[in-house]
Amino acid sequence: MKLWKKLSLVTTVTLFLATGVSGAAVIGQTLRYNVEKTTESYRQQLQATAYALGRDIGESELLGYSEATRSSFFNFLMKKYGASRYILTKEGEVLCNLTDFELVNPQDERWAQTEPAVDTREVEGKRLLIMGKKIPMDSPADYRLVLVADISQVYRDMEKQVMLFLEFYLAAAVISVLFIFLLTRRMLSPLRELQKAASDISEGVLNRRARVKSHDEIGEMAGSFNRMADRIEEQVTQLEQVSRQQKQLLGSLTHELKTPMTSIIGYSDTLLHVKVDEERQNKALLHIHEECRRLERLSGKLMSLIGLYDNDSIRMEEVDIEELFAGVAQLEKYQLEEKGMRLETRAAGQKRMLDRDLFESLLINLIDNAVKAGKEGDSILLEATEGGISVTDHGKGIPEEEISRVTEAFYMVDKSRSKKAGGIGLGLALCSQIAALHHGRLHIESKVGQGTRVSILFE
Repeated sequence: MKLWKKLSLVTTVTLFLATGVSGAAVIGQTLRYNVEKTTESYRQQLQATAYALGRDIGESELLGYSEATRSSFFNFLMKKYGASRYILTKEGEVLCNLTDFELVNPQDERWAQTEPAVDTREVEGKRLLIMGKKIPMDSPADYRLVLVADISQVYRDMEKQVMLFLEFYLAAAVISVLFIFLLTRRMLSPLRELQKAASDISEGVLNRRARVKSHDEIGEMAGSFNRMADRIEEQVTQLEQVSRQQKQLLGSLTHELKTPMTSIIGYSDTLLHVKVDEERQNKALLHIHEECRRLERLSGKLMSLIGLYDNDSIRMEEVDIEELFAGVAQLEKYQLEEKGMRLETRAAGQKRMLDRDLFESLLINLIDNAVKAGKEGDSILLEATEGGISVTDHGKGIPEEEISRVTEAFYMVDKSRSKKAGGIGLGLALCSQIAALHHGRLHIESKVGQGTRVSILFE
């Protein structure tokens, strides 16, 4: 059962019980009050009548009269004071009974008290109030007066009030049930919003928030929930970023290892299979050693660049562009020879503040892409100008609609060609980061079937 239904049911039952018990108590108290009020009224009447009768009855005046005369006299007095409500007794005998009932035992000692004794009975569907006392007289005669009154109307009036109360009670109950159900459902609607938000977040919609505007405890809970969701989204975003950085690092290291490894393998093959003089042998070993040291430096710099380490390992220094181009050409020598391609360099004695290892990696990436796009016999131009450095090839080119996306990490224009070449789509994304580190940006111009020109434009 839904929470709002449970609360509505509990509230309704509690309200019904409280109202019913309170109503019953009020009705019972009202009935008791009315009966007591009626009883008190008849008690006063009995007291007054008994006093008047005691004053009017003169025992000595009736001694010489017959029984019939005395009976007529008592009937006259009784009708004078009480119409049909009274019974008069003397010494345990009924002298006069003006009621329709034979209810009173004239010898009942309850009626011998100076204060009225009270009794109630139900006779023939009527509720009767019976009240009696001794008549105060100067003579020693034992006269008693008993009042018999029908108080059924008091109970009938109360029954009408009970029925009226039940009608209003049921009508109010129906209205209250509807109102309670609607109000409870509305008041708990923020909880439904919280539940939906939690469900959406559990399904991966991390930017989902609970739209609760109330300022009560539920509103405070919604605020806490949203702050928790913000924290979760932030932590998940950080974890995803670290994961991307780690993935990019692995991809970058793999990518950057290819060219140096090609060079190292080429020199090691020469040492293993070709007889060379000691000078060339030492030169090859020195080159292998330098490449290994460069890879060691490059791995740390890549980690810094990607954000996994601090930037302490990245150092800017003045670099001669012509020497930089010569070093890149040397590193690409074996790969170009395998493809039957050549690299042309143009640099007019320029010098720039660069991190040599990273910028060398940038140029190698651009040349690698040019090699992959070209064919045997093609030439690649590595050129330095006043505004930057560019790599131009005459390969397959990039479709115009793809140019804006080639610098995205893991994006590949020709996936089949990239996989055959061992690429994973990190080259230009990494190049773009390295260019930005040097206050530059990549600018790509390309036409399908004619070639591509990638420029690093410095600010």
